[in-house]
Amino acid sequence: MNPFIRLHPLDDVFISRQQLLGGATLEGLTLKGLVPPGHKVAARNIAVGEPVRRYNQIIGFASRAIQRGEHVHTHNLVMGDFERDYAFGSDVKPEPVRKEATFMGIRRADGRVATRNYIGILSSVNCSATVARAIADHFAGHANQALSDFPHVDGVVALTHGTGCGMATEGLGMQILERTLSGYATHANFAGVLVVGLGCESNQINAWLAHSGLQEGSLLRTFNIQDSGGTRKTVERGIAMVKEMLPAANAVVRTPCSAAHITIGLQCGGSDGYSGISANPALGAAVDLLVAHGGTAILSETPEIYGAEHLLTRRAVSREVGEKLVARIRWWEHYTRINDGEMNNNPSPGNKAGGLTTILEKSLGAVAKAGTTNLQAVYEYAQSVKVKGFVYMDTPGYDPVSATGQVAGGANLICFTTGRGSAYGCAPSPSLKFSTNTALWRRQEDDIDLNCGEIVDGTASVAEMGQRIFELALATASGGRTKSESHGYGQNEFVPWQVGAVM
Repeated sequence: MNPFIRLHPLDDVFISRQQLLGGATLEGLTLKGLVPPGHKVAARNIAVGEPVRRYNQIIGFASRAIQRGEHVHTHNLVMGDFERDYAFGSDVKPEPVRKEATFMGIRRADGRVATRNYIGILSSVNCSATVARAIADHFAGHANQALSDFPHVDGVVALTHGTGCGMATEGLGMQILERTLSGYATHANFAGVLVVGLGCESNQINAWLAHSGLQEGSLLRTFNIQDSGGTRKTVERGIAMVKEMLPAANAVVRTPCSAAHITIGLQCGGSDGYSGISANPALGAAVDLLVAHGGTAILSETPEIYGAEHLLTRRAVSREVGEKLVARIRWWEHYTRINDGEMNNNPSPGNKAGGLTTILEKSLGAVAKAGTTNLQAVYEYAQSVKVKGFVYMDTPGYDPVSATGQVAGGANLICFTTGRGSAYGCAPSPSLKFSTNTALWRRQEDDIDLNCGEIVDGTASVAEMGQRIFELALATASGGRTKSESHGYGQNEFVPWQVGAVM
């Protein structure tokens, strides 16, 4: 097998399939030093200041002269400014021929379709988090009989957070928190929801209900600690409310539902040099299949598409959609600047150890998750996703925060690629994880649902792996358990995006 991968004939670098030693001559190339797996090797001599291409896109500029066969990384490749051609809509193509596939979903009375069937306990503020967890804990544990008579209920989960007070009641941070809680309170994967407050917090439950257009009912209940008489009485009250909900929550059956009801949140974390070669394009192939079946996929993590956004604006169905994405990029440039940061604070140390050098390189690999279909809409964080097909949601790159926004927007399944290793879940939506390389699969198989490293190994194609991901997504949406669910992940990963001053 060729020791190198060259992704485009015009690329200036090869990607190593394995650790390569200096002095070795491979494919007519003499290596100038040790090159770790997933890292880059110069395919030609590169002068100081010249752009360096991977995917036939600029990933940075040579900070010193680079010889053919030399390791290309942070010691000789840096960021630089250059113009992007947004070419709004230039790559829009006809919509794919509609296909039909089904999964065994749970139909709600209002027509929504769920992939899981939980009861949720949400906290309005950090002060009520302990009480919310105590209510959920009453129904937790394999030895607990509280749910034994309700086999169709997947569990009772507490989703708590560290904010809700010390913030402007009308500011952006409060708006984001309200949207997030509203999205979870109305998520199809929740049969019923309790919202627990303290009573005096900035995030007043009554104001949240009014702003969100929500009303209490038998399956959406709210109360607070101060009015309930303290911690013990509040916990007892919450447990009693859940018990009242359980019979209705249990009265569900799974029936054949169109794959058009699946909405996947696309995530990548702990990326490496193989992410843009194996797992991400394979997930993109699965996204194309899902869109052809009428489903929806949400790409996010705006700091991790930075420098590759022009590949998405070209696929925008209108100039308005494309410009909305660019506006979010400009917001992030301003946001990082006023916080004394920069967009190239990413990649992380783990990303760099895995072979990624600049945010440009990371972003170009990250957008591969989005497949090839048209960009239908751009949403702000935690907004409800109404449009079918491939869409974008503005979120941070931090995975728990990003996925929380996607689930609030309606994602009922998360697909998460990783090259360095990930331990992650996202209740109430199941999370599938895909490794970018076989070494990771062997090392962390307990946490990984599918090994896309077969693409790097040459034993599977991107299209073949995309089909396997699509079929696994259908099976998971039908109730198949993910590795993260078997480990109990999902409650601690609820992390609403906190924006603005803490006062």
